[in-house]
Amino acid sequence: MTDVKYQARLQVLSQWATAAAGQGHLVPRIADLEAISAARTVEAPGVSREAVEPWLPTIQWLLKQAAFGVVDPHIQLPDELSRPVSAATALQVLPADENSADAPAPPVMEVSLVAVVSPDTEHGSSHAAEAVTVIAEIKPAPPIVKGPKWESEAHEQVKGAVQRFTKPLHDLLTRDANEGDTRLLITDMLCEGLGYDKFRDLTTEYMVRQDFADYGVRIDKQLIAFIEVKRVSQKLNERHLRQVQMYAVNEGVEWMILTNGQVWQAYHLTGGLPVILNLAFEVDLLGPESLEAKADKMFFLHREALKRRRIDELWKHRAATSPDALLDVILSDSVLDIIRKEIKRNTGITTTVQTLATVIRTEIVDPKLRNK
Repeated sequence: MTDVKYQARLQVLSQWATAAAGQGHLVPRIADLEAISAARTVEAPGVSREAVEPWLPTIQWLLKQAAFGVVDPHIQLPDELSRPVSAATALQVLPADENSADAPAPPVMEVSLVAVVSPDTEHGSSHAAEAVTVIAEIKPAPPIVKGPKWESEAHEQVKGAVQRFTKPLHDLLTRDANEGDTRLLITDMLCEGLGYDKFRDLTTEYMVRQDFADYGVRIDKQLIAFIEVKRVSQKLNERHLRQVQMYAVNEGVEWMILTNGQVWQAYHLTGGLPVILNLAFEVDLLGPESLEAKADKMFFLHREALKRRRIDELWKHRAATSPDALLDVILSDSVLDIIRKEIKRNTGITTTVQTLATVIRTEIVDPKLRNK
């Protein structure tokens, strides 16, 4: 059976390599990209280190985007990742004035002595001057260019908080803590783990008409999200989502976050009649995913990431591949016509796109989607 996730990783890396090669850069071989895609890491066995090392930060970034299902991430590649590390380093170490005290230091090189060769003198005299050749092995410094500084700092802050709050979450769940106690932990997570200032960025009991949202989130004085909190042992459901959706619709807010401390769900709301909701992601902080995977998702709720709208690509992808969207594609005349021709080719039976649409709607599609 074809590994869909492997194919997705390979497609992302191949698209990037093709684009980078078109700009004149040397890129890893397709065999290297296949090995990395299969192992999900640049440490894959058999990979040419010489070809891959200059692109380590870039490949790692692309693998993360592929894990989230981002389409064509090479198009949104940050500038600092669009060239190999050696090229980026060279641009950083060319000072305008070599004598300037502010000039950056050249990249560190690892130098090791291999041999000292002292040839015989012409007359064999011990007093004659000798020409000495020193043979040394010089290795370039390890890659130092990563992503933007704010991004790495935010990710480390989130990762540390996810790890630090695991035990308090377990404790709350064990004693079936109430909503108030759950909210205390969430406030700490928002401030210590996600970079929000509790006085500048967060408004508790945010009044929306005659009701109150648990948190209103402001970034640079602009209301950007509502957060609805439920007790840690309560399973999040559609009723809770409708509640926070009402707040968002009334205030014209795009983002809604639903959480019980353990599970975090981020939804995007697109206004209109009717409004459209898309789940950008869900993460269970006590679930089986790795610490890194949990931090990668929670990163999109960090103040700096939300400010820069890093989460937008996630919800756009989820929207494009939602059941409703896929049903629209399947029931389009062009796709139904292809199915009709395939049936004719395989069986000799002639049918119509209208008949196929009826069968798909009434006998194949989930009943929840039949009223579309």
